[in-house]
Amino acid sequence: MSTGTYLPKPGAAPVGRMIAAQTALETRMLLRNGEQLLLTVIIPSLLLVLFSTVDVVDTGAGEAVDFLAPGVLALAVMSTAFTGQAIATGFERRYGVLKRLGASPLPRWALMTAKTLSVLVTEVLQIALLTAIALGLGWSPQGNPAAVLLLLFLGTAAFSGLGLLMAGTLRAEATLAAANLVFLLLLVGGGVIVPLEKFPDAARSVLELLPISALSDGLRDVLQGGAAMPWGDALVLAVWAVLGLGAAARFFRWE
Repeated sequence: MSTGTYLPKPGAAPVGRMIAAQTALETRMLLRNGEQLLLTVIIPSLLLVLFSTVDVVDTGAGEAVDFLAPGVLALAVMSTAFTGQAIATGFERRYGVLKRLGASPLPRWALMTAKTLSVLVTEVLQIALLTAIALGLGWSPQGNPAAVLLLLFLGTAAFSGLGLLMAGTLRAEATLAAANLVFLLLLVGGGVIVPLEKFPDAARSVLELLPISALSDGLRDVLQGGAAMPWGDALVLAVWAVLGLGAAARFFRWE
């Protein structure tokens, strides 16, 4: 008696296909969330338009948008990779979503990969929108695009690690409060809107070591000053990325 062939064949899909499907799902969920859209799109766009058109903060010589656009791009990366990801992952952990996904055929490393890819897709959309707004306001970017991409990649890695660390160690409510508080503090003290030169020297020396400061200053050096590659800022981001991702891998709790 010959053995029959039955379709559909039971079993898990290839890992690549599972990652692609999970990435698409994560991206759709993020873009449908009103709070996430507020953080990732509306607030950065409003800040860029407001402070570029109204003389509120002294940004130094030149057009205000030339100073503000790189900082707002850095803010967009932080809002998605850190704040948004921390809050979403924290509540997924609370409601048992991560536990159930961890028991599915999708490997846990693949789930983290899908979340990272979702962040990158969202950032591409953010950067495209903010760049269009900034160009409409008279922005004249300079510098090497490869340097910009490297800084954005390192910034994403740094903020993703910190966001996952927070989401995997704190309660969901604590993550919600802490992530929003950190977002506001770094918005004010991270060189996004207010130049770090406005702060006292002692505070400035500490603020320059923050990932948001390194990312905003690095992007500003390239896009406004035409620098080839701000290696000091890149090094700060790389250190934060290694520490954040390493700590997240070590201490992240799925339940």
